[in-house]
Amino acid sequence: MKLPSFTLRLAHLLGLGVLLTTASCGDFQKDIVVPLPDYQSQLVVECYLEPGLVPRVLVTQSVAYTSSELVSLPAGVTVDLILPGGQRVPLQRVSGPLPAALDSVTERAYTHFGQTPIVANPGDVFGIEVNDAQGRRVTGTATVPTVVPIDSVTYEFNDRTGDNYKALVIAYYQDPAAAKDYYRFQIHKSDSIYGRPDTDRLLNDELLNGETVPMGTGYRYVPGDTVTITLYHTDEPYYRFRSSTRDARNANGNPFAQPSAVYSTVQGGIGVFTVLKYDRRRIVLPK
Repeated sequence: MKLPSFTLRLAHLLGLGVLLTTASCGDFQKDIVVPLPDYQSQLVVECYLEPGLVPRVLVTQSVAYTSSELVSLPAGVTVDLILPGGQRVPLQRVSGPLPAALDSVTERAYTHFGQTPIVANPGDVFGIEVNDAQGRRVTGTATVPTVVPIDSVTYEFNDRTGDNYKALVIAYYQDPAAAKDYYRFQIHKSDSIYGRPDTDRLLNDELLNGETVPMGTGYRYVPGDTVTITLYHTDEPYYRFRSSTRDARNANGNPFAQPSAVYSTVQGGIGVFTVLKYDRRRIVLPK
């Protein structure tokens, strides 16, 4: 029997043999076992450097799709941050009973951390090297982008009344014409940027190179709301990483969707290593 292509893709995604039962007229059936290769775990590295902040890195290892483990931490991991001048800075392993620490503000976990905030100027190149007890090695580089400023933020209330009286918000930025540019645009309905954003978009300047770009919302904010707008100017690898994780998340569990692999910005494993530069505006809508 020829299996539907989406079934084969799903079986491969699960990473194990799948038992399929087909039925025809009456009680006839046939069981077919599709053998698949054993899953090979890889190191997973997640590091977002920000100028003026102490570097933090989360190192885990991937698990099979059907594994009961949500997070698996490898043994004997060392992490070196390589500064623009070539200096290697070993990062310290989180100590204590827990295998990883959780930042109370960002709610982001990390397993290794530095001692001093980094200095990152546009054009600087940082590197990372991760090794573990199994001999696995992950490397990566990231170039510090420039900041593209938000030119202005405006809002407008609709003409309704009561609970339906709401505002939209529009931010404008000027795209540089000299290069190909990539962005991540977020809006949070609070003065914090660490909760779930109301708006989270990935953009490039393929159609709007050198133009003034408006980015806005629908009518969703009420008088007195605090609205925080963030415009990240990113490099292409980070843009591709975010795009691929979004596509993989949308395809997960949907046998009719095209499978999407995650694009990593590191070599030898899975994950992302990047430097975040952004402009941020915060407004409070009048009551």
